[in-house]
Amino acid sequence: MTRPPAKKPAGKSSPPKPAATPMAAGKTPAAIALEVASKPVEVMGQTIERARAALKRADKQPQADAPPATPAPAKGALPVSPLAVPFPKIPAIPGVQIATSRAGFYKHDREDLLVMRFSKGTSVAGVFTRHGIGSAPVDWCKKHLEMSKGADARALVVNAGCANAFTGKPGADAVRRVASAVAKRFDCRQRDVMVASTGVIGVLLDDAKITQRLPDIEAKLTDDNWAGAARAIMTTDTFAKGAYAEAMIDGEKVKIAGICKGSGMIAPDMATMLAFVATDAAISPAALQTLASLYTRTTFNCVTVDGDRSTNDTLLLFATGQSAAPNISRAGDKRLADFRVKLEAVLLDLALQLVRDGEGASKFVKINVTGAESPASARKIARTIAESPLVKTAFAGEDANWGRIAMAIGRADEPIDRDRVKIQFGPLIAAQDGLVSPTYDEDKMSAYMKNQELEVSVDVGVGKHAASVWTCDLTKQYVAINGDYRS
Repeated sequence: MTRPPAKKPAGKSSPPKPAATPMAAGKTPAAIALEVASKPVEVMGQTIERARAALKRADKQPQADAPPATPAPAKGALPVSPLAVPFPKIPAIPGVQIATSRAGFYKHDREDLLVMRFSKGTSVAGVFTRHGIGSAPVDWCKKHLEMSKGADARALVVNAGCANAFTGKPGADAVRRVASAVAKRFDCRQRDVMVASTGVIGVLLDDAKITQRLPDIEAKLTDDNWAGAARAIMTTDTFAKGAYAEAMIDGEKVKIAGICKGSGMIAPDMATMLAFVATDAAISPAALQTLASLYTRTTFNCVTVDGDRSTNDTLLLFATGQSAAPNISRAGDKRLADFRVKLEAVLLDLALQLVRDGEGASKFVKINVTGAESPASARKIARTIAESPLVKTAFAGEDANWGRIAMAIGRADEPIDRDRVKIQFGPLIAAQDGLVSPTYDEDKMSAYMKNQELEVSVDVGVGKHAASVWTCDLTKQYVAINGDYRS
């Protein structure tokens, strides 16, 4: 996640999860994702002014290619979320090479740098935060995607432990130096290098920590290291997050693999949320961008942990064109039908894992809204329920307090018919026709709330539109994690 800068350094690490089987074919995106789902950040300890001086010295004096100093022990790992799911088995994706390294953004011993190299001609699409304080890496990617029109992406560089957000021109210069160094080593243009960061807001990126690791990174590039890639980008995440699917395009099999990170500051408006997905399909940049924008709305933009949006949210989708499938130039091409279903499933699977790793979460909750005046109205009502602290603490306390649901419905300020509103917990009806249900049974409701996975359904009685949002509960552990975040 992305936070303001700290006064003292702190670090947290997380153990990986065992492998799981890939997602099944032939099901809707939601069904595939839900089926799979059922199965400290370092502070650099320097002011912006001191960082600028250090970076100027680094420009004048080349850094030696030496490993970081002996790390201090970790402050203490967060316990793995009780809602965690295993990391899937992800095979190599033709046209993608992966390497990770320890750049030293954390005091304790962990890898915090990810580099992906892509084959020539790889298409790329991106969806980014609309936050008013976007980060330097987000600015870089948006600018250069516009310049290149998504053609010929050659590399991705991601660091954890420093968001490089709210760092002004020095932050932008640091990103440029990283992209320039990678471009020279991989023999490509700066604009062909995508960059992403996650960590503490307001801390200037020490780009020398990245550039001095590039020889090590290049030597370690391999076709198969998705699990390591997922671990390298974690911050307060307690488990690595990945998803995989296979699709058919005109009779040819293609692969889709993705990783993401995020645990707190999750309310995507495009949560700290980074996601990187690659396929060996041959899809034009314009078509790829349409798909990325379309399916972000139904996946990442339908989950929330705490209602806080991030400065660094980034989804990048790469298509290497290394499969035997034909080149597709239109997102609506009939030959992409199966691919579209599987891509949405991969994105939804990743998005739901963000919720499962919500900071301090003990309940995985789906909010369904029906009978709304419009899709946008349904989404707003669902999200208002999902982000209400009173609703979320009731989930944490296993209290079927349907009155808090009713409160949140009205607070959304969307059209509803109070006398037709229906509120349901799983199969149990709590309220209907504007008052408590005649079948309401407190004991049955209390028993249902003890489940680890909950579903709340609401009908607001004014239309035919529906939406679903996934969230988690709000526990004392969330307060503890964020109260101690910088110390």
